[in-house]
Amino acid sequence: MKPGRILAGAALVFALTSGEALDRAASGSAAAFDPALVIQGARLAAIGNCATCHTSQSGKPFAGGLALATPFGTIYSTNITPDPDTGIGRWSGADFLRAMHEGVDRAGHDLYPAFPYDHFTLVSDEDVAALYAFIMTREPVRAEVPANQLRFPAGLRPAIALWKALYFRPGGYRRDAAKSGEWNRGAYLVQGLAHCGACHTPRNALGAEIRQQELGGGEAEGWHASSLTGTSPAPVRWTADQLYAYLRQGDEPQHGIAAGPMAPVTHNLAGADESDVRAIAVYVASLMPARDTATPATDVRAATVEGAQIFAGACAVCHDALWRTLASPPVALGLTTSLNAPDPGNVIHIVLEGLAPEPGEKGALMPGFAAALTDQQVAALVDYLRARLTGEPAWRDVPERIAAIRRAQQEER
Repeated sequence: MKPGRILAGAALVFALTSGEALDRAASGSAAAFDPALVIQGARLAAIGNCATCHTSQSGKPFAGGLALATPFGTIYSTNITPDPDTGIGRWSGADFLRAMHEGVDRAGHDLYPAFPYDHFTLVSDEDVAALYAFIMTREPVRAEVPANQLRFPAGLRPAIALWKALYFRPGGYRRDAAKSGEWNRGAYLVQGLAHCGACHTPRNALGAEIRQQELGGGEAEGWHASSLTGTSPAPVRWTADQLYAYLRQGDEPQHGIAAGPMAPVTHNLAGADESDVRAIAVYVASLMPARDTATPATDVRAATVEGAQIFAGACAVCHDALWRTLASPPVALGLTTSLNAPDPGNVIHIVLEGLAPEPGEKGALMPGFAAALTDQQVAALVDYLRARLTGEPAWRDVPERIAAIRRAQQEER
């Protein structure tokens, strides 16, 4: 590289890391905010899934401390309660807006992109103000967050600035005049506050979303986040009504039940504005072209006798066709996106961990079989389900994925 380019790069890094701190205190107490604005902020926070990321398993809401595993180490979510010492109680509305739109904190430091400001930059000033009103009226919680544990050089602030120079494109949402108002609202939320692409878009080696494959399927907490485009593995095309029901309730008879990282998303969307959830559904449905209704395969092909026996003994009592006469029938397994996906991870997770509704809510309940089935038995069952109930080719890495998921479960204990 030529010396001039090195100096230019150094200047760019310095410019991005030496922002002047905004030394202004927050504007006041809860009484300073319009109650209607706070309510609007609560609905928007539900769409942004804020509480899920900023609440640890044993902590208070929004007090941070949740460990976020990344390819570069572990990042702990920040305390965003209005506590003045450990939270953001000293932040002004301008500080909050800059963090959302530019990825810079009150002290002028670049924020790690685990906080998805590459999406939040699209959120309007008005919606950011509503979010600020909601956050600043939460219970202040004094809670220190553990230090991040990142591998060199990811933990260096200049590395974040360089990442931003390469991949961060600040700016608001651009309306598509050829589309309806509802479609545009959905696009604005999906691309911005809901940050769906953070999970549903594949990433490159530096952790940036591959924009050419936006919403084409990604990874989240060891789960596969399915494509939301024409490459969706769902054998039956999602309609806007089906997406709305799934996002609002966490299940849809022809597509399956929200599990893994998607479960808290649907839990939060139950408290979002109904028209916003419908707009999201309309937009996402438009990304999936129409296709003929699929019929689950009936040939057993490579399915093993062992897999069939395990299904009969452990699964058929709930999933067999005989039980579809129930008032609330089980999901038709052959139509689920997870079983038709190019990756077996989600099916393995569900077999090992089961399904359970969010605390205090009704929902599907399925026991996990991690203790009851060996790795070989889980593999036989997963292979059987794929071969017996779908028209998709067999997965080739099932044993390896089972072993990796088992190891991850043990590390979490």
